[in-house]
Amino acid sequence: MLSELNRGLHEECGVFGVYNVPDAASLIYYGIHSLQHRGQEGCGIVTVDNDGTFNRKRGLGLISEVFNPEILRSLKGNMGIGHVRYSTHGGGGLDNVQPFYFRHKSGNFALAHNGNIVNSKQLSDMLEDRGCLFHSTSDSEILAHLIKKNDETPRITAIIEALRMLEGAFAFLIITENRIYACRDKNGLRPLSIGTLGDGYVVSSETCAFEVIGATFLRDVEPGEIVCIDSHGLRSNFYTEATQSNLCAMEYIYFARPDSDLEGCNVHSYRKESGRLLWEQSPVEADIVIGVPDSSLSAASGFSEASGIPNEMGLVKSKYVGRTFIMPSQELREMGVKLKLSAVRSVVDGKRVVLIDDSIVRGTTSRRIVDLLRESGAKEVHVRIASPALTHPCFYGVDIPTREELISSRLNVDELCKAIHADSLAFLSVNSTLAAAKGRANMCFACFTGHYPTDTFLETEKF
Repeated sequence: MLSELNRGLHEECGVFGVYNVPDAASLIYYGIHSLQHRGQEGCGIVTVDNDGTFNRKRGLGLISEVFNPEILRSLKGNMGIGHVRYSTHGGGGLDNVQPFYFRHKSGNFALAHNGNIVNSKQLSDMLEDRGCLFHSTSDSEILAHLIKKNDETPRITAIIEALRMLEGAFAFLIITENRIYACRDKNGLRPLSIGTLGDGYVVSSETCAFEVIGATFLRDVEPGEIVCIDSHGLRSNFYTEATQSNLCAMEYIYFARPDSDLEGCNVHSYRKESGRLLWEQSPVEADIVIGVPDSSLSAASGFSEASGIPNEMGLVKSKYVGRTFIMPSQELREMGVKLKLSAVRSVVDGKRVVLIDDSIVRGTTSRRIVDLLRESGAKEVHVRIASPALTHPCFYGVDIPTREELISSRLNVDELCKAIHADSLAFLSVNSTLAAAKGRANMCFACFTGHYPTDTFLETEKF
């Protein structure tokens, strides 16, 4: 099992950058605001002004709590990067809020990271033995030290050599005095897209951030690719030829916003298709279909259309409570379930309900929702999950806990059905989960199957 330190480094975050766009800080603000669903613990912006001066503001909390117009005006420059952060227990605090900024004789730079480096312990030990000092407990800082140790080579060469040493999932944005590097891991586990805005460029974890600032999608950063954005436009390098397209399935299932397109597939369309396939795979007689807001509404729509069972709003979510999946403690998750959802009695009373959700992690949320529906008069509650059962932890940047905490790793479907107080329970198959992304040949299903795509994997099978 990974140490508590390494478990604390797992994060699901969002990155956003702009190059050659006036008032970069304001655009980054709106960009990372569109990515707020990817992290709610902290956020930050770094800009570079015309004389090469770096300006940075970081803080704990939501974007609207950290930034105001006065702060944004102080972040001068036409280029910059931003970050929203979520961390699990042990990886929090202002020191771990990005972007990180580094001064170095070869040139100052800042970086922001979405993902997780699975060989971080080996690399940090090596770097510390060579005299490197770490200012955070985030594995993101490792890349900076690897870049700095190659200070006699051109920056792009140093980045290529550094990335070759990393195993895991990452989307990195690195900003220097005059350019931005957008880097994606060789397995394509984390998404990263490029857009255009006037004569400039924008880079984002999700395309939904392009819409709010009026940018036009250009292309995705390819697995293993480093895109250099500067006065010459876009230039491409690959740090390895051993690449594959293994985008994390949970990006489609849960994390990404429904108005985002991930590698050519719209997230809403994917979820709707998964709901249709879920009906074909596990039909049930019922009166109404209810989706758990918000990430399961699209799947519920697809299930309803395929089955002919009316799709109703039987659960209402408070807009002032965050997502329980990415709350950093079990106690907060349980409290969040009680605060965030209420059942609509007049809709569910006396009805046979099909409850559509995107996943079951520990089972606490599912049981609470089923109980809510029963307390509001539901005659039957049939749970359908628009993804396979989560049986293995993720080590690539998604907060899926240890195997012992995953209820589907301990209980079979019948046992789990009883544990969450449902009348029936079914999960979408792995094959259907892939088929919902029409045209895709592969995804990362490690949290469902235990088959991990990276070579270096620490001691993750010793549960």
